[in-house]
Amino acid sequence: MNKEKISYKKPLLETPFHKRTSEHCYANDWYRWAGYKVAKEYSSTELEYTSMRNTAGVIDITPMHKYEIKGKDAKKFINKLITKNITNIQSNQVAYGIWCNEDGMVIDDGTIFCLNENHYRIFCAERNLNWFCDTATGFNVTIEDISSSIAALAFQGPLSCKILNLLKVENIENLKPFHFDNYKLENQNVTISRTGFSGDLGYEIWCDPSQAIDVWDSLFKFNRDYKVLAAGMNSLEMVRIEAGFIQPNADFMSAEQALRPNRMRNPYELGLGWLVNLDKEYFTGKQALIRHKEKGPEKKLVGLDVEGDKPAVGSVLYDNSKKNIAKEIGIVTAAMWSPVLKSNIAIGFVNKEYYKLGSNVYAEIYHPEELDYRKIWAECKVVKKQFFNNPRRNAIPAFI
Repeated sequence: MNKEKISYKKPLLETPFHKRTSEHCYANDWYRWAGYKVAKEYSSTELEYTSMRNTAGVIDITPMHKYEIKGKDAKKFINKLITKNITNIQSNQVAYGIWCNEDGMVIDDGTIFCLNENHYRIFCAERNLNWFCDTATGFNVTIEDISSSIAALAFQGPLSCKILNLLKVENIENLKPFHFDNYKLENQNVTISRTGFSGDLGYEIWCDPSQAIDVWDSLFKFNRDYKVLAAGMNSLEMVRIEAGFIQPNADFMSAEQALRPNRMRNPYELGLGWLVNLDKEYFTGKQALIRHKEKGPEKKLVGLDVEGDKPAVGSVLYDNSKKNIAKEIGIVTAAMWSPVLKSNIAIGFVNKEYYKLGSNVYAEIYHPEELDYRKIWAECKVVKKQFFNNPRRNAIPAFI
């Protein structure tokens, strides 16, 4: 056994990019993700966010959990696992999906990469090996955790395609959204997918750990003219809120980790009903999801346009502007002042009487000011939670 990897010897593992991320991380501010340390902030969250919205940002996403599914029943197994129907998925295509327990409560979400009819990879934020193996009972498939054998970078921003083009990544501008292929990045053979967590034009680069430093250095090669920055988890949180993407154990509790049943959420409560295909054959949670859909969600995750400029982080939501008689009807799960939208936005749960678009609710915001808190009563309008969705995200050919 490699003593360097024993948890008490080295509590946090370092990704294959750590030699470079540690050089860039002037703030020395690290985040724990799946046993690895990745940068929370390199130097300035605001500058890192700005790079993703104006040039391009590089995010180390190596700690994502990665699973390889092989065998003649691979597609059948995945169709049982997830709520979406992937019967027609083609090689080099990526599907976004969620999987639920038998009660129809969401365990996790992730991207499914189809290498061929009998070979898939699933990338997700949480550990799922035990769940996948249990679900695969009776299927002719093998499931392997390949998390440590693939290093990964997200390369997100309006100039991401242009820079890859300058690096002579052939025909990258014609890669369709939610597709992937094998490319040569300078002298390295890598896989690039047109996917990401920013709501903008962007790519994810998957490579062997031995290639990590060369791949990282390539993306910064043209920094004399194009200011690419290493971006940390704080800035990634900002762009994902603007894009309306939800995150397990942040916006909702994974059904496998929730200690209390009332903390679990079904897809309809999360606004993910579009990912549920009740017409396909049996899949885990189908009968429960039929009942959930018929009943309708008691509460729902929505977007909120918040009055003022003070972020409603962790705020409780109320039904009435009169504080003395207001009734609690929801809670904010994520919030920020959006620099690019010049708007105060939030994502939160509200009761069914208020999740219709255009409904008005009120947030009780506690804003820190010089070691004290000022209480603000802010009006909020229920809106679509996809606040930012630039057309270049799906343009073909991509913006160069």
